[in-house]
Amino acid sequence: MDLERNFTRTLATVINQRASDLYLLPRVREYELLVLEAGELTRLAQYSLAEGQRLISYLKYQADMAVSEHRRPQTGSLRWPVANGSSLDLRLSTVGDYRGRESLVVRFIYQLSDHYRLLVPDQWESLTAGCRQRGLMLFSGPMGVGKTTTMYRLARQLKEGHVVMTIEDPVEIDEPAFIQLQVNELAQMGYQDLLRVGLRHRPDIFIIGEIRDPETAKIAVRAALSGHLVLATVHARSARGGLARLRQLGVADHYLAQTVTSICYQRLVEQCDGKAAVLFDLLAGEELKSELAAPGEGGMSDAWQANLQAAVARQQISAETAEKYQAG
Repeated sequence: MDLERNFTRTLATVINQRASDLYLLPRVREYELLVLEAGELTRLAQYSLAEGQRLISYLKYQADMAVSEHRRPQTGSLRWPVANGSSLDLRLSTVGDYRGRESLVVRFIYQLSDHYRLLVPDQWESLTAGCRQRGLMLFSGPMGVGKTTTMYRLARQLKEGHVVMTIEDPVEIDEPAFIQLQVNELAQMGYQDLLRVGLRHRPDIFIIGEIRDPETAKIAVRAALSGHLVLATVHARSARGGLARLRQLGVADHYLAQTVTSICYQRLVEQCDGKAAVLFDLLAGEELKSELAAPGEGGMSDAWQANLQAAVARQQISAETAEKYQAG
């Protein structure tokens, strides 16, 4: 059981560091263990093929998944004991390749943390100002940079006297004050289905894990038009790219002009003290109106570049880090 004990210690370490995901992936002659933390994927260890499969079977057993099934995709969940006698929810996903070798992804479901640092603190007021309007607020950025945390923190500020409903795949943060719905395609509960159900529940605020198809985009816009505050993520490489993505999904410009109140692209930037802080590129107000009227070429704003250089001048980040994030 030394393999399992060592792996348990590794899990405790990455949970303490608030990693978002853990990967156990097959290679030609071994398995690699990788962790996603602050948007960066890092290799932690390697195991023999037999050891890697043994660890996957160990976790699948804990999550009440079919241990003998190695090809079909499976999902599961379990409560993992952590420090101080508490526990953490884990979401597991496995799938086998054409040789029958399984890969495993573990998503850690944390409660909303107070450990949230901003590279430019004044940007938070700009975001909260956007929440005072009804409409659609879009969030983009790479996986693991905290987009869901940002949306949850904004909604939490407004939860008194408001009903907040989240629709995610999977639920990433445990928040008892919200109505949290999880996508389950096998049970015919996709984003579109849950959004339709959600509209009948009449929440004040929607959090949508991802607008990924035309139907979800259409219903999200409809919710914003009917007076809801909708916070949603989209795949885009910049704030301006968020508008382009909705256009690609079939949302007409006149609906964009009526519903989109702000677009936020975010990254986690490494600081000189070794900790990461959130930096936003915001598109709102007159700049948003101008972009809607005459779409630009995309890319990062002048404010983004200025904030990076100002952080270098304050010795918050290094010049190399500023260069790394120059293009977003």
